[in-house]
Parts: sequence; structure tokens; C-alpha cells
Amino acid sequence: MKEKEQQLIEEFNMFDDWMDKYNYIIELGKELPMIEEQYKTADYLIDGCQSQVWLHPEYQDGKIFFTADSDAIITKGIVNLLIFVLSGHTPQEILNNDLSYIDAIGLKEHLSPTRSNGLASMIKQVKLYALAYQSKENQ
Repeated sequence: MKEKEQQLIEEFNMFDDWMDKYNYIIELGKELPMIEEQYKTADYLIDGCQSQVWLHPEYQDGKIFFTADSDAIITKGIVNLLIFVLSGHTPQEILNNDLSYIDAIGLKEHLSPTRSNGLASMIKQVKLYALAYQSKENQ
């Protein structure tokens, strides 16, 4: 996880202004691991996002893999910032991650209040999925 976080920090540091960083987020949205259409339902819709964002977890061999989609291109990039780092890790690793790279790239202070709330909702949902799978492991 730390390697992927560092990679994102370095990539964001290559850009001097936030318009370039927004364009990079849009590019990340184009690389988003896409959710299958069957999961684009209310069950996987994240509450608290201005745009529609679907997040699907898949639990395999003790690790959670995420796919997602959104109806807004910038939101696709934002959710991919989470998936890129957290997907493919154990529930405990996901729960222990402090997501400090989000602050390190300056994302929170450059998002509108509604997008900031959406990001918080995405983080909450990822952590809830991790907690649910961790609970199943401990049964």
C-alpha cells in the first residue's frame, strides 16, 4: 500500500497547478476498474455523494478487490484514488490505513464541499466493507 501511496504522491507532485492535477484525476477516472453492470444497483450506490457512485467489493483469498463507476468523470478519478491503493489488501490492512496520501496530494483542500463530502462517503463505505469482511473472518 505504501508504495502505491508514494507513487501517487510523486505523480501529483509533478504538476505545478491544480488544473493539471484535476486533469490527472480525470485520466485516473479513465483507468478505473469498472464495476459490472449487474452491480450498478442501489445496493452498491454510495450514500452522500452528489454524483452517483457505485462500489463493489469482492472478497478472494482473504483480500478485498474493488470495482466502481460513477456518472461523473472527476468522481471516477477520485474513487480510483482509493481503489488504486486499497484494492487487493486484507480487511485489516484497509482498516489500518490512515489514507494520509489524500492529504499529502492536497486533494481535500482543493475539492468543493460537495465533492469533499462525497470523498468522505467513499472512504466510509470502503472501511465499512473492510469491517464487514473482517467480522466474517473472525466468526
